[in-house]
Amino acid sequence: MHFTTFPLALSSLLFISCFNSVQVAPAPAPNATNPMATFHALSANDINGNPVQMSQFAGKKLLVVNTASECGYTPQYKQLQELYEAYKDKGLVVIGFPCNDFGGQEPGTAQEIEQFCQKNYGVTFPLMEKVRIKGNDPSPVYKWLTRKAENGVLDADVKWNFHKFLINEQGHLVKVLGSGIEPGDEEIVSWLNG
Repeated sequence: MHFTTFPLALSSLLFISCFNSVQVAPAPAPNATNPMATFHALSANDINGNPVQMSQFAGKKLLVVNTASECGYTPQYKQLQELYEAYKDKGLVVIGFPCNDFGGQEPGTAQEIEQFCQKNYGVTFPLMEKVRIKGNDPSPVYKWLTRKAENGVLDADVKWNFHKFLINEQGHLVKVLGSGIEPGDEEIVSWLNG
């Protein structure tokens, strides 16, 4: 065995596993001191700059995903759209948040992003304004998604584009899925059917 191959193989395995990670949130504890205890308390602007209250999604299961147009995972747009079409009448809403924080892979304007998604993948699920996830001033939605102090259940680290968050009908975070977990994966489908 050559000694330099083991560390390289181990680092490759660790790199791959971060994109295929799954975090399951414990049942949320009541948190009277945190007014942002549910996702439904949040708001964001859609891709055209119009305000969207997340409370309009109460009673629906949500798949929230940070998207990018120039990423190796970009073909997941097609799978996200297929999942949305298959389950929207059963209460699923996919919400895409374009983000340029990971490899600069979403450099486009809102109009360019929207046109790209519609032309190439027929996207009809809600797309939001481009957000920041990393750094000192992340979007309030991503603060809530990634900080236990905000969501009441777990801390999560978005490692790349197409990182997925599953939120139940009551607005509680229930599962976090790495970029390599595809939208049609059994983890997601069984949750939707459960």
